[in-house]
Amino acid sequence: MSFDIIIRGGTLPDGSTADVGIRGDRIAAIEPRIDAEAGKIIDASGNLVSQPFVDPHFHMDATLSYGIPRINASGTLLEGIALWGELKPLLTHEAVRDRALAYCDWAVSMGLLAIRTHVDTCDDRLLAVEALLDVKKTVAPYIDLQLVAFPQDGFYRSSTARENTIRALDIGVDIVGGIPHFERTMADGTRSVTELCEIAAERGLMVDMHCDETDDPNSRHIEQLAYETQRLGLSGRVAGSHLTSMHSMDNYYVSKLLPLIAEAGVSAIPNPLINIVIQGRHDTYPKRRGMTRVPEMLKAGIRVGFGQDCVLDPWYPLGTADMLDVAFMGLHVAQMTSPADMAHCFDMVTKVNAEIMGLDHLGLAVGKTASLVVLDAGSRVEA
Repeated sequence: MSFDIIIRGGTLPDGSTADVGIRGDRIAAIEPRIDAEAGKIIDASGNLVSQPFVDPHFHMDATLSYGIPRINASGTLLEGIALWGELKPLLTHEAVRDRALAYCDWAVSMGLLAIRTHVDTCDDRLLAVEALLDVKKTVAPYIDLQLVAFPQDGFYRSSTARENTIRALDIGVDIVGGIPHFERTMADGTRSVTELCEIAAERGLMVDMHCDETDDPNSRHIEQLAYETQRLGLSGRVAGSHLTSMHSMDNYYVSKLLPLIAEAGVSAIPNPLINIVIQGRHDTYPKRRGMTRVPEMLKAGIRVGFGQDCVLDPWYPLGTADMLDVAFMGLHVAQMTSPADMAHCFDMVTKVNAEIMGLDHLGLAVGKTASLVVLDAGSRVEA
């Protein structure tokens, strides 16, 4: 028996040492020792061999646009949204495509081989949608790219957002998104969650909703998202992103909410780098962190994965596409510093995120796609 590639002597995430044999584009064997010929031998002795990094929450239509037409002086979410509104009329298909492709090169250099990106559907031209559909085709050989139809200015608040969101889904966008806390009223936000989930159920699509990205403890659209997930049979296909209002909610309400989310099978995607930069901007002291309640969610049995969210755009002036940066910040803000917790934070930016995105072909197992990363570290915690 021969292989195209053998990765020899690597340390797997569980701490064991093994050889990984690859044939074609698949993992063909994982054994303590593979005595066989191979076209290429990679000596991974002392190094961690992992499935690739995965980002379940990003904004590729805005990435690498920092400073166009100006910077976000206040650093707030609302100024970022206003700045994006100034940038949208200036966008061209080529500029969106080229910046996105440049970011994809950054991603590959960091071992980030799967990305879910939200794309604004409130531009009647659907320019960014069409540009990112082109990007998806271009990077398909090396990046799994999912697109979320995202009515950035509000599904009801923007007069053409509903029509445009449906148009985007019709031409090939994969997932239904929303931003209920940005509608004009709480009632409209709740109504948008219901209709968007119904659209997803009718089309057999997944849902990934910006949910309660605010310091307002009364922003509780995650409750409606969990309800609609159960009502429409969408369990396992729905994610609530950000969920920062939960940081400010009273403990009694959260004690009711967490079991509802777990029972519905809704995943949570906090974005630690961006959440702690944007939230708490109206506070003096004590100043809130803003990131959602990650340890409590994990204890309740909720699937939680960390996202990058932004890189060099109207909301965030930093970033490199390195999901280890995201996990590093996440474990600090969530105070997950036990060895087991830190190891799990590594899993949250690899296998857990792949599960959230439904990427069953990724993984460190025989038969899975041979998309792997070898890290100059001996363990998940060292990485």
